[in-house]
Amino acid sequence: MSPFPIQEMTLPVALSGSDVIGQAKTGTGKTLGFGLPLLERVTVPADVEAGRAAPEKLTDAPQALIVVPTRELCQQVTNDLLTAGKVRNVRVLAIYGGRAYEPQVEALKKGVDVIVGTPGRLLDLAGQRKLDLSHIRVLVLDEADEMLDLGFLPDVERIITMLPPKRQTMLFSATMPGAVISLARRYMSQPTHINATSPDDEGTTVKNTVQHVYRAHNMDKPEMLSRILQADGRGLAMVFCRTKRTAADIADQLEKRGFASGAVHGDLGQGAREQALRAFRNGKVDVLVCTDVAARGIDVEGVTHVINYQSPEDEKTYLHRIGRTGRAGAKGIAITLVDWDDIPRWQLINKALDLKFPDPVETYSTSPHLYEELDIPAGTTGVLPRADRTRAGLRAEQVEDLGETGGRGRKSAAAPAAAPREERPPRTPRQRRRTRGGGALDEGAVTVPAPAVEAAGDDTPEPRTPRRRRRARAAAPEAVVEAAVAVAESPVVEPAPAPAPEAEPAAEEKPRRRRTPRAAATKTAVAPAPAAEPVVDFQTVAISAPAAEPVATKPRRRTRVVKPADEVDFQIAPPSEPVSETKQRRRPRAATKPKADVAVETAAATGDVAETKPRRRRPRAASAEKAETAAVTEAVADGGTAPAKPRRRRSRASATTKTTEG
Repeated sequence: MSPFPIQEMTLPVALSGSDVIGQAKTGTGKTLGFGLPLLERVTVPADVEAGRAAPEKLTDAPQALIVVPTRELCQQVTNDLLTAGKVRNVRVLAIYGGRAYEPQVEALKKGVDVIVGTPGRLLDLAGQRKLDLSHIRVLVLDEADEMLDLGFLPDVERIITMLPPKRQTMLFSATMPGAVISLARRYMSQPTHINATSPDDEGTTVKNTVQHVYRAHNMDKPEMLSRILQADGRGLAMVFCRTKRTAADIADQLEKRGFASGAVHGDLGQGAREQALRAFRNGKVDVLVCTDVAARGIDVEGVTHVINYQSPEDEKTYLHRIGRTGRAGAKGIAITLVDWDDIPRWQLINKALDLKFPDPVETYSTSPHLYEELDIPAGTTGVLPRADRTRAGLRAEQVEDLGETGGRGRKSAAAPAAAPREERPPRTPRQRRRTRGGGALDEGAVTVPAPAVEAAGDDTPEPRTPRRRRRARAAAPEAVVEAAVAVAESPVVEPAPAPAPEAEPAAEEKPRRRRTPRAAATKTAVAPAPAAEPVVDFQTVAISAPAAEPVATKPRRRTRVVKPADEVDFQIAPPSEPVSETKQRRRPRAATKPKADVAVETAAATGDVAETKPRRRRPRAASAEKAETAAVTEAVADGGTAPAKPRRRRSRASATTKTTEG
């Protein structure tokens, strides 16, 4: 059995202890290319017994470290190293997230020779001082370009700073971006770059893998996928999707069509992901729908078809996807379904990889060339016949209890089941009892359920009386109307008695419904009032007769007196007898003007005329006062008695002027 080119070129350099950068196509045996030299550098008790190593080199701390980007790749590398180191009894431990910390910590305490882990969990255990990295002799970075894409490069650099400066470093990847090369130059000492290819294998893809690219409509892809999976000679198949939601949906659709399918994506718990991979390796599931987390390092024998249900993001992802088939010299078929929206992206991938599919052929589930190129039997439908459903399915594989951390609905199979309902104490059902109409209540009283009846255990409520309850609530507005009518019929001058005492005894009796129309009540309530303004409850009147307007005397508008051209000096009349405080109505402008003219003529006859003064503007109150004074003067000149003058409040300025003239 001859080694692969990457193994043949890497083993001599790596066994000598030099740093190595290995680059080769996916599926060409890179794992053993760094795994065998790493196992040779580890000191185990068998080496001490055989005399190949000194006893002081033995230690329970890890001596070799392999950093990988994904959990699935971590399991793959661990299984390969366990198989290769079985003869020497090398202890290999896989450390990755999604599992409980306790088993991994216990294994570290017992002693480990080689650790394979993901960056996140390695940093966690090293930060908790559970993982001792001071005895590491060999460091391997597998799939370094993927760690760069996933953002793990800063974590990898932190891990490298925890290692001893004197060590051997090996870096392996199918593609080598510039950032990975700069990382190698920074942390490696004079590395040897090995790019291994087979002489008869040209191009970037494996020669044994036959590639097909079709332009397919998104709504026809499930039907096309179902018919492709029924091709002749199809063994295990892997279907790659770009999103987690699409992967879960396609897995469910294939299961409904009769295929034994499983799913691997980031939204699943670690137990479910490992269950699907175990079922796929054991043959219980023949179709594995997954995202790009399973595109690296998954080595399963018998994978004949790889189907890209959605176009990959770039050429590196495409290479790693189709590298799951055609491994170790076997043949495989890679099929890519490109949607119309993904044509520009695919053309970039085709140009970068120098493929021969710049313009994929438009294909549907009924296209004849699809059946011819993929050896699909004629008459195949989108549902797997019952005679071909021979796989046990995903449910036949048990879910391992990993003690998973985190949420996302991850339930372990070993979790204790909830107690059955029969073992729990019986729950007393809540009883909702309506007792609004129970019991004979007085009119106007509030209806409240009686606690004494419930305490006595009387579960049967008394018959409801909704009519009484309505009448009791309607009694309040009738009482207001009755009180309003009583106020209107009472004497107007004296305030009406409070209606509250009369409403209480009225509530005990059955309220009578008044048939009097509202118009009559309004007439009774709004009666013609005498000179004195009555004390009326406007709110009550508004309730009893809202349509009628109350009779109210508006305040008189103050009149403006037209003064004559010549002002007259009037003599103030002597003070008269005190009169009542009855407010005298002011005269209108038409009545005031003749009086003023008469006063002017009287003053001219007596010869007591004042000098002509410039006309001044005075307030209305002074003009009215002057008109009244003229009337008094006229009466005195005729020899009569001065009429009773109403007492008025005067302004301070008018009082001062009057005192000066007197």
